[in-house]
Amino acid sequence: MRMAFTCLLLVVLMISGCSSGSSSNENVKTLTFWYWNRSIDDNLIQSVQKQFPGIRINAQKIGGDFKSKLKTTLAAGSGGPDIVAFNDWVTELFPSADRFYDLYDLGAGDIEQDYLDWKWKLGVTPEGKMIALPMDTGPTALFYRADLFEQAGLPSDPEEVHKLMGTWDDYFAAGQKLQEALGGKVKLTDNIGNIYTQVNAQSDKIYFDKNENFIGEDSSSSMKKAWDLAVKASQMGLLANASTFSSEWNAAANNGKIASFVGAVWCKEILMQAAPDTSGKWRVARAPGGDGNNGGSFLAIMKTSKHPQEAFDVIKWLQNPENQVTSFKEINLFPSAKKALDSDVMKQKEAFFGGQVTGEIFSESARNVKPAYYGTKYANLNGIVGRELSSVAIQGKNPEKAWEDALSRVKKELLR
Repeated sequence: MRMAFTCLLLVVLMISGCSSGSSSNENVKTLTFWYWNRSIDDNLIQSVQKQFPGIRINAQKIGGDFKSKLKTTLAAGSGGPDIVAFNDWVTELFPSADRFYDLYDLGAGDIEQDYLDWKWKLGVTPEGKMIALPMDTGPTALFYRADLFEQAGLPSDPEEVHKLMGTWDDYFAAGQKLQEALGGKVKLTDNIGNIYTQVNAQSDKIYFDKNENFIGEDSSSSMKKAWDLAVKASQMGLLANASTFSSEWNAAANNGKIASFVGAVWCKEILMQAAPDTSGKWRVARAPGGDGNNGGSFLAIMKTSKHPQEAFDVIKWLQNPENQVTSFKEINLFPSAKKALDSDVMKQKEAFFGGQVTGEIFSESARNVKPAYYGTKYANLNGIVGRELSSVAIQGKNPEKAWEDALSRVKKELLR
């Protein structure tokens, strides 16, 4: 009798235990998170559970063409994650804004003042709906070989370099002097397309206004200015014609065939990997022509999420100033939160750049980027113009004919 009672008690306890566990699991909310490798710190994602005990993150690192997968999901009209990362093509998703929660409705307005204004605005549609929360940024600067500048009789101190080369025309003039002094063995910079891209990155008006009207032929647009400057650099013989970050570019950077280039902060890591033999010889100065941005990511919450407020609380925490500092330390993601730009990590000397504190240069650049609207077809138009510019630099095509052809192809693209 006693044994039977003991067995019965064990069964009751087991059932009770199972019921308790089931109830506990039902209280846990799972959020699926799509991102790509190094778009966010994996360790930070794993810390969400500690910060939010009632939330589990189903983190899915998407390989291949991330943007294509997301657009396919949006076209299907259903499915998708709770939280999704965007790259700098956020504007391309504005036509699908109804598939995302308006973050203002979830409390984003309370933290807006914590972020760089221009970066924040990139995630807000012309109608005022906020679909994407800022992550990292890509402020630009001039990367240059201090030793080659010195050999050519040019200043090598970052402040002096910026004083001498504050405009693109001044930069080109210094490039002529450099190439003459070094017997033509070194080119000032890498390629025609990069100059075009970087000039536009310094502008607040490029291809479109906020009504998606093409403004490339308007005097307010930087499109023709960027074209003319890029062509000028080519005609002056200042280009190595090495495609950005190609094997040819890597070799030219490592072998001292390129003396400088304008690039985003994330180029530091690429340069260090491409040109290890040049460690200590590079410096960074404010870019000729002004401060700009190239790249940077966002986080959004899809309408398919059953837990939008919890998802917002998670992404708000992930991208707070303290965690942005951590992300910069761990995987070199440059912050969009203002306080993070003032952190001590931005003041560290870097051996590859001769002990320079490059964080101060990029922080100042980030603070001075102009708010811009890129339009839903920015990438398409940039590709068209880039191909025509390449034909000028590589194939010797007449620049005026190339410009006319670029405009013609752009207008055909806009009719699609």
